[in-house]
Amino acid sequence: MVKPFSRLSSTARTRLAPLLIPLVATGCMVGPDYKRPAAIISPAFKELRPAPGWQYAQPHLAELPKGKWWEIYNDPLLNQLEEQVALNNQNVREYEARYRNARATINGIRAQLFPTLNGSLSFNRQSSGVGSRSSGTIINYGQSTTSGDVTNTTENTYAMGLSASWDLDLWGKIRRQIQAQVTEAQASAADLANAALSYQAQLATAYFNLRYQDSLYDLLERNVTFYERSYQITKNQYDAGTADPTSLMQAKTQLEQTRAQAIATGINRAQYEHAIAILIGKPPADLSIPRGALSRVIPPIPVSVPATLLQRRPDIAAAERRMEEYNAQIGAALAAFYPDVKLTASYSYSGDPVGTLVQVVNRIWSLGASATETLFEGGSRTAAVREANTNYDYYTAAYRQTVLTALQNVEDQLSNLRILADQAAQQDVALKAANRAAGISFNQYMAGTQIYTTVITAEVTALSNAETALQIQQSRMVDSVSLVQALGGGWNASSLPSKASMQTDNPFLPDFIQKDRN
Repeated sequence: MVKPFSRLSSTARTRLAPLLIPLVATGCMVGPDYKRPAAIISPAFKELRPAPGWQYAQPHLAELPKGKWWEIYNDPLLNQLEEQVALNNQNVREYEARYRNARATINGIRAQLFPTLNGSLSFNRQSSGVGSRSSGTIINYGQSTTSGDVTNTTENTYAMGLSASWDLDLWGKIRRQIQAQVTEAQASAADLANAALSYQAQLATAYFNLRYQDSLYDLLERNVTFYERSYQITKNQYDAGTADPTSLMQAKTQLEQTRAQAIATGINRAQYEHAIAILIGKPPADLSIPRGALSRVIPPIPVSVPATLLQRRPDIAAAERRMEEYNAQIGAALAAFYPDVKLTASYSYSGDPVGTLVQVVNRIWSLGASATETLFEGGSRTAAVREANTNYDYYTAAYRQTVLTALQNVEDQLSNLRILADQAAQQDVALKAANRAAGISFNQYMAGTQIYTTVITAEVTALSNAETALQIQQSRMVDSVSLVQALGGGWNASSLPSKASMQTDNPFLPDFIQKDRN
């Protein structure tokens, strides 16, 4: 039975006290404590500052839907496809495996804080011979030997015991390594969130590009119908002798060229459909998306101050977590300059037979402590500290650059959407004028005051303006997706697993990853 320290004899307490003193100091960790470096950030976005002549519409709205930002587009099919990215996209699963690997490594390092306990059990059977001389002599081929009685003795030896060793980690080397790995796991979780956001944005972009091809096909088909009517009218006039063959061939050429353009939209549409299938983890043969029109509504996107990006961009969160990781590595490198202190203990029994094994007289025990210090290593420890410091400086610069890039992403998309909105309004005016000109020229041709070449020119111009208007709408939809991605897609740094949860035995997966998979 183990007695409390206070109930041990004074001699025992005197002997154990020096071994227990280091335990009091285990709260010490050498190295710098982490403080997040300041990011280079502006107080407001340039595109949201009041300026003469324009103002960004509704810049301060409610936050994006948490984790399901695509719902702002109100497209049920898009919602259904997006839900499958985090579950089935193989690239996302790759990042998930990296995260789980980083998390598993934590427990491997954390185990070094605990004593190592070894048990042993052995059995040995040994035989030895004891002889006595006699007076008889045997003559054998000219040689004489003395005969005697030999007694064989067999002994059985049983032994069992326990031994333990414990690295006290007085200077926090192991704890700094744990801190580094915990923050690396948090960074991996942020990488996972960033990968999911990236592939979700890719899917939305591919989806709206596919819808653009559908709308372009519909636009061209409407023109095909119109050109068929124009061709039929021209053919009737030709049959009646009031139109020349050139006008008939021009009408035929315009009709067939437009049909060819409509067919060509199928190339890009098929590729976008294939890309969407891969993004949701399916072979292209297993996905068919019905035709539909490109949305004409650009949803308002909530934009706040730049500082919110520090909490809402997973790539920024990953860069920030890696700064703390390499800050902890500095402490681990510094701890190598201090002695490594270990406690060791062993307790064993040895005896024969089994009945006497656990008797006190057969007991062997030991208790000790050791400290080791490297006296000369050619400067490798100093080099390791310098390397750790340069790594920290590298990731500090990478963090600040990530923030600057994020600011650029948001500013780019805000300016794109503002300029495209102005362009769309102007293009709408041009399209109406082109359609009116096409109608007037056709009526003049029917009245015999214009040749058919004038009609073709006006109709081609009207179609070109309609295509440009559609392209502008496509760009606005795609840029709205890019803006949502630049703002973090409704993600928040609070979604990262806490440091405490990272050091439990229960597996943890971010909310957007299904925990139980078939």
